[in-house]
Amino acid sequence: MIRKKWLAVVALFGGSLCAQNPIVPPGVFAADPEGHQWKDGRLYLYVSRDESPDFYCSWRYDLLSTDDLKNWTIHRDAFASKGPNDEVPYSDGELYASDAAYKDGKYYLYYSMRDAIDEGVAVADAPAGPFRDGRPIEGISQIDPAVFIDDDGQAYLYWGQFSAKGAKLKDNMLEVDTTTIVDGLVTEQEHFFHEGSSMRKRNGIYYMVYSHLRKGRPTCIGYATSRSPLGPFEYGGVIVDNAGCDPESWNNHGSICEFDGRWYVLYHRTTNGTRSLRKVCIEPIEFNEDGSIDEVEMTSQGAGDPLDAFAEVEARRACLLWGNTRVRTCAADREELGGIRNEDYAMFKYLDFGDGADTFSVTVTPHAGGRIEVLTDNLWSAPVGTVEVPTAEGASRSVTLTVPVRPVDGVRSVTLRFLGDKEAGELFTVDSFRFGKKR
Repeated sequence: MIRKKWLAVVALFGGSLCAQNPIVPPGVFAADPEGHQWKDGRLYLYVSRDESPDFYCSWRYDLLSTDDLKNWTIHRDAFASKGPNDEVPYSDGELYASDAAYKDGKYYLYYSMRDAIDEGVAVADAPAGPFRDGRPIEGISQIDPAVFIDDDGQAYLYWGQFSAKGAKLKDNMLEVDTTTIVDGLVTEQEHFFHEGSSMRKRNGIYYMVYSHLRKGRPTCIGYATSRSPLGPFEYGGVIVDNAGCDPESWNNHGSICEFDGRWYVLYHRTTNGTRSLRKVCIEPIEFNEDGSIDEVEMTSQGAGDPLDAFAEVEARRACLLWGNTRVRTCAADREELGGIRNEDYAMFKYLDFGDGADTFSVTVTPHAGGRIEVLTDNLWSAPVGTVEVPTAEGASRSVTLTVPVRPVDGVRSVTLRFLGDKEAGELFTVDSFRFGKKR
C-alpha cells in the first residue's frame, strides 16, 4: 500500500552518543551534507541517501536536523524523483547532491540528477519539506548545485565538475540569469577542484568549499577564497581529508556551516569496502586572523567531547583504518569492524580516561583468531595491553574478553593493532570495547 504521508519524521538518537562520528546510526547512509541553521534555530543537513553498495545515492532525499549537535532527527522522504511522493514528473533519475535556501517564507531545494537534465529546484513551506513541484533549471548542466544568498539579497547558484560555474539567480529563485554565468571559478588545474561546490561568507570573505583532488582522489574537502561571490578565487587549502576511513574510500563532499556562533566542517566517510554507503561526519574548525582555515583531523568524537573510555565504544566509531579493515554492516541495526587481517589497525580519537584505567574489555566474534594490541597516543608506542582472541572453534559466536593494561589516564587516542596468521583470512570481527578499573 502506498503511504499517503508526504513526510515521516523519526527520532534517531538520544543522549551523548549522538555527538559522535558518524552522526547517523547503523544501517543509515547519508552523504554530501550541506548545513544551514534556519530561523527556528535548528541546524538542517541536506544530504544524499545511499541505499546500495553498487551505486551512489538513490531516488529519495532524507534530511537531518538538530538543535544541540547531540540529538539528531532524521526527516524521511523530504523529496523523491521516483515511487511514492514523486515530485519530478520529467525524470526518474537518481537524486545526487543538493542544497537549500530560504527566501520570503519559502524554502528552495536545489537538486541534481543522474540524467540528461541535471539540475532542478523544488519548493516547500518548511525547512524539512515536503518539497514539491520539481522543475528543471534551464541553461545549466552538470551536477552538485550550491545556493548562496548574499547580504544584499542577491542569490547565486554554483555547480559543475572539474571547473566550477556560478551565476545569479533571478528573483523568483527558480531560474538562472544565464547572462551572468562565469566558468572556471575554481578549477582542477589551479585549485584541485573535482566537484561539490558550496559557498559561505564570513567577515567579507567568500569561501568556495569543494571536493578536492590533493592526493589524486577527491578525498579532501578544500576551499578557495574571494572578495566577490563570482570570483576570482584564490586557493586556500584542505579542511579535512577522509583518506583512511575505508580501503575503498574514493570521494568526499561537504560544506562548512555556522551553528550557534561556532563553525564546523561537514563531510562523509565511506564504509563497507565500497565507494558508496557513506556516512555524515562533523568536526569543529577555526579561522585564523587572515581568514584562512587550518586542516583538521578526522575524529571519533566529532562535535562532542572526547568519548568516555569507561563507557561502551562502538567499533564503528573508528576514525582511521589501515589495511583491509572496514566498518561493515552486519545487521539492519548493527555495524562492526570486519575484514580484519594481520597487521591491520583501527584508531579512535579521542577517549577520556579521567584519573586512570587499568583494564580493557573487547567484544569480538572469532574466526581464524589472533590477538589485539592496545596502543595509546601513536602507532609507535609500546602496547599497554594485549588480548588473545581464540579461533571460532574455541569460542561462542560472540565473546567479551577482558585483560589488565598498564594504567592510562587523561585524554588520548586509542589504536587497536590486529595480529594473526598472515595466511589466514578474517581473524575476527570487533563489535565494541571499553576500559575499566580493577576493584
